[in-house]
Amino acid sequence: QVQLVESGGGLVQVGGSLRLSCAPSGRAYSSYTMAWFRQVPGKERDFVAAINWDGARTYYADSVKGRFTISRDNAKITVYLQMTSLKPDDAAVYFCAAGPRATTQRSQYIIWGQGTQVTVSS
Repeated sequence: QVQLVESGGGLVQVGGSLRLSCAPSGRAYSSYTMAWFRQVPGKERDFVAAINWDGARTYYADSVKGRFTISRDNAKITVYLQMTSLKPDDAAVYFCAAGPRATTQRSQYIIWGQGTQVTVSS
């Protein structure tokens, strides 16, 4: 069964940095758009960033523009989310997702990981 496996979450101080990774186990998704979403308890899962299949186009939520960078290494079949200048509002469970087209809409992504927790301490 195909899965997306996230890693890299953890505890970081306000203003710190963290890099999340996402790799599919099983079938390669080098032709898919990859994205990151995040969710806090009691709220919806929100779009964070996306990158198209060849890395030529990236998309970001306004709240993370200038602080987060999404990238992909198709040779390693891995997607990264570099997070800098972290704020308390960035604390959430971060989910990796794959889909056939670049979009901010959660419903368009068909494969999801289990999530990795990011905690930001002040």
